[in-house]
Amino acid sequence: MNIKTKKIILWLPRILGIVFVLFLALFSLDVFDGTNGFWLTVVALFMHNIPSLALLVVILLSWRYPLVGAIVFGLAGLAYVVMVAVNQSWYIAISWSLIIAGPAILIAVLFFLSWRAGRRW
Repeated sequence: MNIKTKKIILWLPRILGIVFVLFLALFSLDVFDGTNGFWLTVVALFMHNIPSLALLVVILLSWRYPLVGAIVFGLAGLAYVVMVAVNQSWYIAISWSLIIAGPAILIAVLFFLSWRAGRRW
């Protein structure tokens, strides 16, 4: 594997992980509907962003230990698929899983490839 490919494998899961966390954080913007007071909105925003913050911590850990990112993003994607499959009909489960769990599993595979490539240049 040449150096350019290793650099792409090194940086791609980290960048996509950050983009994915920002994508998940977009779903928390529904708390700004104007019906709650300031403090209830702050609490609701924090509660909605707990998964995003947890994945952000995982990305920070994965910067040094990519295997952590591979395991956690993979488990998060699989857990989401199971959660949706149990609570929704099959066509909703497939579409939601492709949108949310698909990128998480892709990022897990990329972190695994980054771990396999190693950090030795």
